[in-house]
Amino acid sequence: MAESIHDKIKRSVQAAEGLYHRLVLLVGETNSGKTGVLRDIAEEFGSSVVNVNLALSGELLELTGKQRSLRLPGILGEIANQAQSPVVLDNLELLFDKNLQQDPLRLLQGISRNRAVVASWNGTMNSGRLLYAEPGHPEHRCYDSFDALIVNTDGAATISTEKNSREAGNA
Repeated sequence: MAESIHDKIKRSVQAAEGLYHRLVLLVGETNSGKTGVLRDIAEEFGSSVVNVNLALSGELLELTGKQRSLRLPGILGEIANQAQSPVVLDNLELLFDKNLQQDPLRLLQGISRNRAVVASWNGTMNSGRLLYAEPGHPEHRCYDSFDALIVNTDGAATISTEKNSREAGNA
């Protein structure tokens, strides 16, 4: 019997404990079922799902554009600190806003340094590259190298790659 996405995420969270960045990304396109899977994972771990768009927009509302760019990493860190472990994040689209001038993957890696983070990634894995949005879209991102464990909504997973193990050893 094939291992479920839910079980792959649980194994990835366990495997991430030994890595420098304890980040697990659930990668899938819009309407691929990421939110439901994250709710199940959060419930099983006794955690809750943080809606990043909602949490950040409330905190950033009163700030100027420059203040938003400067304070966003700290605010995201505070949000993560208030959540139970593993931190389960959904609806990350605001992190990709070009006006905020942020690297969304780096932000997620930053908050996953001292705690396990499971986050949805509204995109795809293609030929070993992590993609967000289509090429030409203003929020398009393409990562050839990333320090995270990946679980795809199509069932593929990188539970413990040699690259990630090597990087964890170099930390």
